Amino acid sequence: MRPSGNALILVLILTIAAAVLPFFNGFILIWKTGAALVVALLIFDFFFIVKNINIEFKRELKQSISVGVLSKVDLIFKNKQKFDLSIIIHDYYPKNSKIDFFPLKAILPSEHEFVTTYDFLPLKRGNMQFKGIDIIILSRFGLWWKKHFIKDVDKIKVFPNFREIKKYALLATDNRLSQIGIKQKQRRGQGNDFHQLREYRSGDSFRQIEWNATSKYLKLISKEYQDERDQQIVFLLDCGRRMRHAEDQQSGGKQSHLDQALNAMLLLSYVASRQDDAVGFMTFGGNDKWYPPQKGGKTIRNILNQVYDIKSSVSAADYHVTAEKLLALQKRRALVILVTNTRNEDHEDLKKAVQMLKKRHLTILADLREEILDKSLQETVTDYETALRFQAVSAYLEDRKRNHKFLSHQGIVTLDLLANQLPAALVNNYLMIKASAKL
Repeated sequence: MRPSGNALILVLILTIAAAVLPFFNGFILIWKTGAALVVALLIFDFFFIVKNINIEFKRELKQSISVGVLSKVDLIFKNKQKFDLSIIIHDYYPKNSKIDFFPLKAILPSEHEFVTTYDFLPLKRGNMQFKGIDIIILSRFGLWWKKHFIKDVDKIKVFPNFREIKKYALLATDNRLSQIGIKQKQRRGQGNDFHQLREYRSGDSFRQIEWNATSKYLKLISKEYQDERDQQIVFLLDCGRRMRHAEDQQSGGKQSHLDQALNAMLLLSYVASRQDDAVGFMTFGGNDKWYPPQKGGKTIRNILNQVYDIKSSVSAADYHVTAEKLLALQKRRALVILVTNTRNEDHEDLKKAVQMLKKRHLTILADLREEILDKSLQETVTDYETALRFQAVSAYLEDRKRNHKFLSHQGIVTLDLLANQLPAALVNNYLMIKASAKL
């Protein structure tokens, strides 16, 4: 509770009047009367606001939203008094979000509802919480402000931005995945699993002709095959300190390597589920979680519910221990996709891990690198400092290339790429592996 500006003005007027009273003897009685009235009004207004304020409040918003996407929040007030109330509102919205709204001044009409809406922009994934709201109420005669806190808690889940996944899904539905860099080879009826019989088409190989059906129907009948189904894809997702690196995005803001890896995982999960393959994942590096491969229409939703609150830690990734855990959990042969960000000093541990995995599983290593490295090589060398930086980065990338080449010779599919190149690269390699029947 505190006096308002109106109360301070009244007190200031009384003070000024008291200062000039010695020069106007006849006004002492008038001043005393005015002072008594002001004090009485202050006291009356004070007790009135303490006892007679009755406001109901509720907040309405979606319980599940996407990171980086504006969402509407409705604040609903009901004034049960028989007079209007002037208020100032401040909502306790979650941290790691952006609001350009508060404080808000409003008039609550008597015995009516008042609704105001603002845009809420979450900047990070995970669980978020609105902890309550502050309402500062002006008294009936405008002499006091009273702060009233309402503990109205709303919990929400902030998921990865699956608008991009929906866009990819639409492109996939329309067979336009090439627009995002995904190359689909046209294969006329060739695959590994028998699909159906159909009439012979120009370009079909003679090996596809089903001679028994041809003799029965007196026309050429071909066998059509499809890619093998019911295969398993397992992501090994590094959540350690190296995946905390964040880079500027074209859409604005920064996105960590972990966030971009999650988006790539969701895209490939969608594509694989349309192929009737099962998808699972294991996270490691301080945030360990195991989700066994599953398939079906709810695959993407289930994975989203499992990964939306995963955050990168400050721990170092232990590739060898992670490989041992996965081999104990995943008995059936699968396509294992290890997404990480390595340094040259990780090579020995990484080499042991992927050599263990390849004995049972087909393994892809997606090793993310920082965009700043590529930009450093493009800078013009103008002085000793830039020359040293150019030499250091060149030597580092050469060692990295040599390590990746060694793993490739060991039978590991190795991808050295920027984080924004990951989605299309993973889907391309998945489709090529499906077409080649390597899995």
